[in-house]
Amino acid sequence: MSAVAREPLGALLWRLWRDPAAWVTTSDIFVILTVLSLPWSTSLVAIFAVATLVTMVPFFDATVFLQSLRRPVCTVPIALVALAAAGTLWSDAPWGARLYAVGPTAKLLMLPMLFYHFERSSRGLQVFAAFLVSCVLLMAMSWIVAFDPHLALRSHADYGVPVKNYIDQSQEFALCAVVLAYPIIALLRAGRMVPALLLGAIALSFVVNMAFVIVSRTALVTMPVMLAVFTLLHLKWRTNLIVLGTAIVLAGLAFAASPKLQQKIASFQSQYQSYKDTNESTSIGQRLEFWENSLRFFAAAPIIGHGSGSTQGLFEQAAVDSKVLAGAPGVGNPHNQTLNVAIQWGMLGVVVLYAMWLVHLLLFRGDGLVAWIGLMVVVQNFFTSLFNSHIFDFNEGWIYVLGVGVAGGMILRAGPRQASSGPRNSARP
Repeated sequence: MSAVAREPLGALLWRLWRDPAAWVTTSDIFVILTVLSLPWSTSLVAIFAVATLVTMVPFFDATVFLQSLRRPVCTVPIALVALAAAGTLWSDAPWGARLYAVGPTAKLLMLPMLFYHFERSSRGLQVFAAFLVSCVLLMAMSWIVAFDPHLALRSHADYGVPVKNYIDQSQEFALCAVVLAYPIIALLRAGRMVPALLLGAIALSFVVNMAFVIVSRTALVTMPVMLAVFTLLHLKWRTNLIVLGTAIVLAGLAFAASPKLQQKIASFQSQYQSYKDTNESTSIGQRLEFWENSLRFFAAAPIIGHGSGSTQGLFEQAAVDSKVLAGAPGVGNPHNQTLNVAIQWGMLGVVVLYAMWLVHLLLFRGDGLVAWIGLMVVVQNFFTSLFNSHIFDFNEGWIYVLGVGVAGGMILRAGPRQASSGPRNSARP
């Protein structure tokens, strides 16, 4: 019998309790559980995120952590949360609405903690692998629910959406499909055909699901941008032309073969035309009305905005004179991250928001898979936030926090040399 087996259980637990490595492993496990549950549940994400923070406490080095907060990648998201909290002081909204508006920003406080933790942990790639596995399982469930809607895990589910909603599902699938392009190319360069084909099949499966089951308009607009970033950074111009031609052919075939995709793309024009001709309350029409009114709200208080939680009250006042807005009572979201921030905290908030995107984008300017993952998380969030408030939304906001936090910690752990390891095209095929 080994010495470990002979050790009393109490002594073993006490030894593990005093072992910093054991606590790091425990925190890693809770982060992995968080990303595993993200495509499926909101409550589990909150529970596991809190558990992650709790397990960081026993061997938390406050001095080192406070020093790390001086880095812009940490200070800027904290500044946005602080601005949201300060905005409660000049808002005219009820205090319940003011405090509720601070809540969606609070998740950004997790970013410095994740940077700190994954500078010390070596399990960041396992976190991303867990998210990919969870999304693959969700994709399989999506196909099952498409054939038998009764198997959806919630009532009144959208077609092919087992949990949550089709916007969240499309964001996850699009991110996974584009991120997989990097390891696929790397494996092909190394001559490892089997794993490259396996990852290629997974990426293609995500795209096929979005083409033939369900996809959001936001994903349709932003996914080509993400793919363009990949081709520009990682492929030669001749390869870019081949990829562009292939993508156009495949997109045309998918459009011709998928009534769902045809319907979704046609909805851009039909909804806009209905809104212009008959003032019908369509999704696109409402967005245009939201944006128009948001710009008026911003113009009325351009420096520090109307304060936290003021958005819904302003839209309710505007709804009196707007038939489109009257069709969406109680709206508190202009469906644009910049406008959402501008209404509440003015130009000051917009500067902080864009500074956060910029410093996080620059963090991933180096080469390598981890930098690519972080870059795509930021790029996707920025472009999808043109049509939604994805920093403040639960699912997309946590994708940003976990993706940037884990990848950013790994980049910071590697040091400045890795973060700026030369031009991305140095190994182009």
